[in-house]
Parts: sequence; C-alpha cells; structure tokens
Amino acid sequence: MLGGLPNPLFGRDIVSIRDFRRSELETIFQATTKISNMPYKERRQLAEGRLLGLIFYEPSSRTKLSFESAMYSIGGSSIGIADPSTSSVEKGENFTDTVIVVSGYVDVLVIRHSREGAARYAASISEKPVINAGSGAEEHPTQAMLDLYTIHREKGRIDGLTVGIMGDLRYSRTVYSLLYALSKYDTKIRLISPPELRLRSDALLDIRKDSWTQHTSIDEVISELDVLYVTRIQKERFPDPTEYQRVKGSYYVDTSILERGKSELIVLHPLPRVDEIKPEVDRLPQAKYFLQAKLGKDLRAALLALILNPDFE
Repeated sequence: MLGGLPNPLFGRDIVSIRDFRRSELETIFQATTKISNMPYKERRQLAEGRLLGLIFYEPSSRTKLSFESAMYSIGGSSIGIADPSTSSVEKGENFTDTVIVVSGYVDVLVIRHSREGAARYAASISEKPVINAGSGAEEHPTQAMLDLYTIHREKGRIDGLTVGIMGDLRYSRTVYSLLYALSKYDTKIRLISPPELRLRSDALLDIRKDSWTQHTSIDEVISELDVLYVTRIQKERFPDPTEYQRVKGSYYVDTSILERGKSELIVLHPLPRVDEIKPEVDRLPQAKYFLQAKLGKDLRAALLALILNPDFE
C-alpha cells in the first residue's frame, strides 16, 4: 500500500499511454525491475488462481505470447480467442457480446482489434480491467511502456536523450504511443520518414512544439541520436497498395549507417521486422530489439501484478 492507498494501477484499464502520469510510468518501471529479481516462489503467488482473457481480432506473436507467459510466470493462467474464425464471431456474434461474455470468465482482459477506439469501448462495457494490445493505427500502450523501460534500463535515463523514430510514422500505432509517452519527459525527437508516411498532424498537437523535427533522411540526424527506434512499413494498413509499393524498402538500417552514429547508440524495434534492419546489425552491441522483446514478459507481468494486487508496488 502507498500511504494506506492501493497502488495507482490496481483495477485499472490500460487503454492509452496518455491516461498515465510520469510518476505512474515510473511505478511500472520499478515494479518491472522488482519482478525481474523476485524469487520464483514469491513471484508465482502474485496471480495464483487468477485468469487472463485474450481477445485478438488481429494476428500477434510477441504481444500475445508475452502476455500469456507473463501471466503464467506470476502463477496465473490464460484463455482466449487467437483467431476469430474459430470462435462465435464466425457465427455472427458482435464485439459487444464477446467482450461481455469473456470478461465474465476472467480477472483481466487483453484486446487487440483492427478498429480505432475498440479497446476504450471494451473498457466501458467490461466487468474487468481491459488492456489495449493494439487498436487499429491508434495506440499500443504496453509496447510504449516497454520501449521506455528498455531505454531507461540501457541508458540509465530518459530525460536529456535524443530519440530518432524512423519508418512508417503514419500507420504505426507503436509510434503514436511512444511519442505520447516521450512527451512526458525532456527529450528531443527526430521523425524520419518519406513524406507520404509522416506522422498524422493531429498527433503533433500533443507533443511540445520545440521538441521535434521532421526529416526525410537518417543521414541528417544519425550523429546526434542516443536511441534509434525503427518501424516496418505496414503493408496491411495502406488504403492504396500502390502507395505501399512506392515506399517499400526505402528506409533501412545497416552497419554503414550505424558507423556514423554514436558508439553508445541503441537500436530498438517493436517487431516484427521485414527488411528495415539488416541481419548484419543483429551482432552489433547497438542492437537491443531482441532484448526489448524479452523484457516485454517481465514488464507485462508487472502490469498484471499491479492491476491484480492493491499492495504490490
């Protein structure tokens, strides 16, 4: 308990990173470090007898598996829908009914959906806390928490860093959540993309005007970056296939690019990657994207522990 009060995540929905104060994010980071170092038997008591529900209307590897393994690691179990075609959705059941029914079976509900606003709507009708695991091109808040935690773990801080975000900025929901999260810190942001894939203008309203600049080439900024966050160009979200073909493969990172950056630069990627980070980069000390994915298990375990236990901190 915090002064006799539950921790600020207890029973909480996680729909948007914008709903969280910086102090609450730091509570999550501290809990993640704590849970990473917790003895196995103690950790397994945090969700003993509790059940996680997953409703995934879109494909997922890391997010779904990390939530399942996170819940198992703290003593709980999970059930869910990984493919709507194998559920009553195929029979015509609507999203509302699916959420209400599944929330009645579980203690926490994780939802991924192709439509913007789906997670917030689910939170409004669910009996149990809802975690947004990706809603259209809108947000992916737990990925942003994981991204910030990885940066803090590797760099020792977030304030004062210059972060480059490169690739598909228009359609990548991880980019929007990361930007909203970074806006809570004193950072400089360099947005690198082709003109067609620049950030939606409405998102820039939530970011301090003097903190970001836009660029079409990584060469313009590579020497000043402390963190380079790379995203794939997301074919599945392009309304026009010819637009995708025009920009496909146009942005990538290889060893020659990193040689022009700081030696202590770290490279992150929410994964999956296609061809935007060349395999030759994997062996370099700057490559932290596989570590980033690995840390997802403990961060999501910490989130679940905080949501389920009023006195966990």
